Amino acid sequence: NKIPKATLDKVLADKAQLTKILTYHVVGQKLAPKDLENGSFDTLEKSKLTTSGSGESYTVNDSSKVVCGNVKTANANVYIVDTVLMPKS
Repeated sequence: NKIPKATLDKVLADKAQLTKILTYHVVGQKLAPKDLENGSFDTLEKSKLTTSGSGESYTVNDSSKVVCGNVKTANANVYIVDTVLMPKS
């Protein structure tokens, strides 16, 4: 799902909305793949996202596919998804 340029430009110009979207992608705990099988997590944006799946196939909010997962960094486990997750307004 590609974000239309007009929408993207609007979001990039709106710092509060951009912050809301970016912090919606962050869960304040380290998650192992097993945690994603049937999960519901509070985001730093203060709403929830859900995860489901197993093995090598997981989705976030029933629509965004995890394309690369459990990438270890200094302070997080990163899961790369194929769409921008939009918080409910």
